[in-house]
Amino acid sequence: MPVILRTVLLTLTLNLIWPAAPVVANVITDWDTKAVAFVGAVPGGAMAQRELAMVHIAMFDAVNSIEPRYRPYLSQLSVPKTTSHEAAAASAAAGVLAGLHPDRAGEIKAALASDLAGIADGDAKLDGVKLGEASAAKVLQARANDGANAPDAYRPKTKPGAYISTSITVGSAWQSMTPFAMAKPSQFRPQPPVALNSKDWAADYNEIRADGGKASTTRSPQQTETARFWLMVGPLAYHPVPRQIVMAKQMSVIDSARFMALFAVALTDAYIAVFDAKYHYEFWRPITAIRNGDIDGNPDTDIEATWQPIDGTPMHPEYPCAHCIESGAAAGVMEALLGSKDIPEVSVTSLTLPGVTHRWTNLDAFATEIANARIWSGFHYRFSTRVGTEMGREIGRYAVESVMQPVIGRSSASSRTKE
Repeated sequence: MPVILRTVLLTLTLNLIWPAAPVVANVITDWDTKAVAFVGAVPGGAMAQRELAMVHIAMFDAVNSIEPRYRPYLSQLSVPKTTSHEAAAASAAAGVLAGLHPDRAGEIKAALASDLAGIADGDAKLDGVKLGEASAAKVLQARANDGANAPDAYRPKTKPGAYISTSITVGSAWQSMTPFAMAKPSQFRPQPPVALNSKDWAADYNEIRADGGKASTTRSPQQTETARFWLMVGPLAYHPVPRQIVMAKQMSVIDSARFMALFAVALTDAYIAVFDAKYHYEFWRPITAIRNGDIDGNPDTDIEATWQPIDGTPMHPEYPCAHCIESGAAAGVMEALLGSKDIPEVSVTSLTLPGVTHRWTNLDAFATEIANARIWSGFHYRFSTRVGTEMGREIGRYAVESVMQPVIGRSSASSRTKE
């Protein structure tokens, strides 16, 4: 794609996901906006979210080296206290993005140069640039072989000579990926989905058959709007929320860096956990189940041979709900860090439903809306949304308790790499 066209698209994306940066924005939220725009074209929300985690870890470790109030994620470098937070964070973010996207390094370096031009020349700026570059290099090295880019080796269930769908699955390799905070991908693996001969299965099957179908006559216009709104996935869907909270609370650079890093880490680990569970259980999607309602052994489920959801079903197994684990992780992190489910009003616009804005002042309401959206879109059963949301909350709380914790004094700080 020509550089000029890319620049235009980047500007349009930035304006869409964050129309006008208020004066209380800082270097962390500013580079989150830039990074979300840069990774927006990365296929699949999970891979884009991983890149955001790397960006934020690099920014956190950089500014935490200047002001070591928290345990570093990877490294705590020795730098003068006069080192520029802004130069360090911006250089760290740009370094990670350029390392992940060398074909776009020119654009990324141009954005960095624009930021650095606003910082007074001197040792503080130079030290910040060096610190940011070093932090980015450590993150890129640490995640170079984490399994995120392992080849897809998923083997569909079939029998000799039988036709099955030939679409490539999404996320099958992530069940073996190295997590950012969790001990292992299966750490939060849930119990199996409900039994097909149970009343719970029949109830949830019939709910999504009625309310989640493309031609549903029971789903309200507002429910249809919500379903289409949340067809968007990945950082574009979630990162505007913590960014607005950082600005509303006017957090310092170091606290902003930790808040956003924990958010990005938790959502990435949530993807790892959900793909582990999905490919472990390989539970059928509603479009498969409803078109085969006569073979599930349950007398209370009826076949509907032409049923289809609102949009194309995501190409990975159903259980549990991925959007739900992401929203649950988001809620879990923010509640743990803010100490409340009530938040300053935040708003999100959707690339999949332009012109519509949704707003929340409560984290439960936020997560519940997304869970309902996946039912109304015809993608997930209610039991799957409940399990996914709770998994996400557990992962969010675990991330806050496990990495980048507060320390008392510099001498007590520990790290995976001290320099």
